[in-house]
Amino acid sequence: MNRTDEIGNLLQDVTRRATAYLSQVRDRRVAPPDSAVADLRQLQEPFPERPLSGSEVVERLDRLGSPATVTSTAGRFYGFVNGGALPGAVAASWMVTAWDQNASLRVMSPAAAAFEDVALAWVGEVLGLPAGCGGAVVSGATMANLSGVAAARHALLANAGWDVERDGLFGAPALTVIVGGEVHISLLKALSLLGLGCERVHRVAVDRHGRMRPDALPSLNDRSIVCIQAGNVNTGAFDPAREICVEARKAGAWVHVDGAFGLWAGASPRYRHLTDGFEQADSWSLDAHKWPNAVYDCGVCMVREPQHLRSAMTTSSAAYLKFGEAREPSQFTPEFSRRARGVELWAALASLGRSGLSSLIERTCKHAMRFAEGLRSAGYEILNDVVINQVLVSFGSPALTRAVIERIQRDGTCWCGGTEWQGRPAMRISVSSWATTDDDVEVSLRAMVRVANECRAESS
Repeated sequence: MNRTDEIGNLLQDVTRRATAYLSQVRDRRVAPPDSAVADLRQLQEPFPERPLSGSEVVERLDRLGSPATVTSTAGRFYGFVNGGALPGAVAASWMVTAWDQNASLRVMSPAAAAFEDVALAWVGEVLGLPAGCGGAVVSGATMANLSGVAAARHALLANAGWDVERDGLFGAPALTVIVGGEVHISLLKALSLLGLGCERVHRVAVDRHGRMRPDALPSLNDRSIVCIQAGNVNTGAFDPAREICVEARKAGAWVHVDGAFGLWAGASPRYRHLTDGFEQADSWSLDAHKWPNAVYDCGVCMVREPQHLRSAMTTSSAAYLKFGEAREPSQFTPEFSRRARGVELWAALASLGRSGLSSLIERTCKHAMRFAEGLRSAGYEILNDVVINQVLVSFGSPALTRAVIERIQRDGTCWCGGTEWQGRPAMRISVSSWATTDDDVEVSLRAMVRVANECRAESS
């Protein structure tokens, strides 16, 4: 058998197995059975002496891996604000893998660079960001936050006469980072990686919804980085961006938006008002594997003045790297060698279009409201105002709430995660997937109420 036939047969085998997997997801438990997780122990073996054939590799992946996956591609996974990949995005991911492009330089892959250019332009357009914005396609919100804050660090220190990329932070003018009391851990991780410190921040008090209070802002100056949220990870609430940006602009401060999922609300006419004022910021981070339902891993950083991002990311060069006059992707991202994620982002956005993206956002928000309504009617407490796709529910005492969450996860009908909201344990329902239907919501609601009633009866 020649190499072409061998690859063709292998890809046909993968197609058959992947198609079978996807055709069965709606009938599966959401969390994998304990037996399937236990079978993963079969992977713990010494590095094999002989190579496995491609067909053996695929067989083992399917036999051991497929049963032990979490069924996040179906419609009843409501954990961690995880979306489910759109069919067009999955297909694009297969093509990207077959192409095996390095999306670092335009000369390495003109196709990857072209699709990325268009995808970034579409993001700025659909979210109403300022003309002239530029950005990068990265792995997710953590790297998007890192990239945006790195641009801020560069710009503010350059204005102070300091080249942070060349000379580092030793002896540099001090920067102050201001965050809300409900800051997301991905932003704190980014600050830590950038040498700005995850605990050297000024935390601003928030209201009962988790929104930063403008009246609690400290004095700002031209060495301040103010990090605000578009979509609190628990409540979905939005910081009052316009008021904060006005104060920051007066002081010459930089405003960065952690908008992982919430900023996409700007693509919906019904929810666009929630993002009012966020366009006044200087940088924005988003996850594309959340609401747009691109494949993992895909995030976006956008910057009002893209030269600051380029300066932060282009710290050195080499004789063998040939940069052209057009935008070179690696000059705007932390990585050099990188997957052609921009192609997958383009595919997700193209397969939705403006109307489809708006419909996805509005439909999932409607599902969240139905969850809140159904659980409240069953006698359980909803802890947040449901502004977009996030619902927090308490089933009573802390012990009872935790018991209900654990049993819902074991039950397998749906999957929701636990959290704490202002000192109270809660179950968090995050509806982000295109695959979630009205029937999924009703089936899940019945399971939640049944389990909660059983746990309440047992505890009493």
